[in-house]
Amino acid sequence: MCGIAGIISRNTGLPGRRLQDAVSCLRHRGPEGQGIYTSSDGTATLGHSRLRIIDLGPAAAQPMHYRNRYTIIHNGELYNYVELRRELEGSGADFISQSDTEVIVAAYAAWGSDCLRRFDGMFAFAIWDDEEKKLFAARDRFGEKPLFFYSDGEQLAFASELRALWSMGIPKEVNRAMVYNFLSIGYTTNPADGKETFYNDVYKLPAAHFLTCTLHDMEVTVQTWWQLEPGSRNVSEREAIDEFRSRFDGSIARRLRSDVPIGTSLSGGLDSSAVVAFCQHHSAGQYSHKCFTVSFGGSDVDERPWAEKVASRFGLEHHIAEMDGNGVADLMADVMRWQEEPFSSASVLAQYKVYELAKKNGVTVLLDGQGADEVLAGYHKYYRWYWQELYRARKLGASGELEAARRIGINTGLSWKEKAAALLPELAAGLLQSRKAKDSFLHPDLDRDFAFAHKRSLYYSTPTSFDLNGALYFNTVVQGLEELLRLADRNSMAHAVEIRLPFLQHELVEALFTLPPSLKIHEGWTKWLLRKSVADELPEEIVWRRDKKGFEPPQKQWMEQPGVKASVAAGKKKLVDAGILSPAVLKNYKPHEAYSATGRDWKYWSASFLF
Repeated sequence: MCGIAGIISRNTGLPGRRLQDAVSCLRHRGPEGQGIYTSSDGTATLGHSRLRIIDLGPAAAQPMHYRNRYTIIHNGELYNYVELRRELEGSGADFISQSDTEVIVAAYAAWGSDCLRRFDGMFAFAIWDDEEKKLFAARDRFGEKPLFFYSDGEQLAFASELRALWSMGIPKEVNRAMVYNFLSIGYTTNPADGKETFYNDVYKLPAAHFLTCTLHDMEVTVQTWWQLEPGSRNVSEREAIDEFRSRFDGSIARRLRSDVPIGTSLSGGLDSSAVVAFCQHHSAGQYSHKCFTVSFGGSDVDERPWAEKVASRFGLEHHIAEMDGNGVADLMADVMRWQEEPFSSASVLAQYKVYELAKKNGVTVLLDGQGADEVLAGYHKYYRWYWQELYRARKLGASGELEAARRIGINTGLSWKEKAAALLPELAAGLLQSRKAKDSFLHPDLDRDFAFAHKRSLYYSTPTSFDLNGALYFNTVVQGLEELLRLADRNSMAHAVEIRLPFLQHELVEALFTLPPSLKIHEGWTKWLLRKSVADELPEEIVWRRDKKGFEPPQKQWMEQPGVKASVAAGKKKLVDAGILSPAVLKNYKPHEAYSATGRDWKYWSASFLF
């Protein structure tokens, strides 16, 4: 886990100190060493800031050279590097280190871009081929690790974070269309264009894509290298449970490979508790038996009692980050400095404190339960998709799912409008998009000129397949998960902590997307397959917990603090001065919960840091 940056240009005077500045400002991602490589003709300069995880010695330092031709800089981890190294050695490859990075570059030398399909990992890396004068850069399947780039025909500049591009002198201009979408519908990405960011002419390499740039024409090409393919297969519940347990256990085992201490995040919910439980199957090596939880001072959303049940069950050394709301305004400023792009709720601040606590207690790697909700149907919003699917098939009544959900406290049903949408999904999607466009344009707080200028720039989208797996696919690879992964990466790397996500092992995810929806929502329960798979591993009250709300802090309470009120007011004034919000917005202030559908002031506060 590290920070990477580079410049490719025929103008050999461009890099200069710019790349050194870029690497220096990525030091938080890798405080244990820095290195810069410049090609013999000066056209390629690559920089690396190192966080040592696998092979702590100097042989694994980067930029790393291979066969006097290739030079690689890498951020992330290749979890199956042991198996791939063995295969490559059988084909004649030589290695001078024990690192996963050397396996990546050797795999590229052997198989070209096809090497990516063999990788099980999270990564963003760049390889310079000094013989062909060509850059090859790639990003992992789900976008766990970031890579931003800028190209103007004379140069290609790229880096792990936006701040590194700014340090290179890349123009910094806010993308107002993205701001419009964030303030109106909460989107931080463009589902139709995965490259777009909150800044004009600065792009991100989309997840599961690779980039090439050849020196002779400086043309940047971006291509997809992996796609998730939902399917359907007949499988019994027992077979699905056995398969899930086997794949998840294998994912955990690989993600425990490390030469530094590993711990776990523990929220008290099902996902992180499942990770903790399966880690006990593999307690050798660097697994530290330390877990980390945030506590909100006894508020009604405090997860501490539940996390303590799990920690006690497994005899873990439990560390608690206490958050009583004091200093939230200063914490927000600190977190936004690392995030660089806005976010919609205070849960991001709580996550930041968990990773900070892990680092203070000597843990460099944390396993986390992120991704389970998207691939296993954990959010309550998925009920509607499943019920509509059953209604369309004329099976809703016979299934008993509505009644079962009510018995466990889910009191929403399927309205007549939702039933109509189930029968006419394309029409419903069109109507919904039209309504969102109208509501966004008529947003009462937006400056009228700003709203008019971006009236046709709304990015709102819906799943292309109107069923449960279609909704899960949309949130996993189109809109939703990527934002959460971005938040986790910046929050963890602010403290030089690496986050590993066992639920996002690609073969596990591929298998889950071929299972029938009745194994994901069943008898009124979300994440049915996961619950059944860990029923013998965890306390019953964790497995079948009914009141789990998600990772939700007491945001409304925090927003009542004078310091937060003042900071939000200052932020809104910046947006008014930028011609984004109407001056009338300065007269109102409405604290709201973290996931309020109508709350706006937190978004305004977060977006103001762009300016």
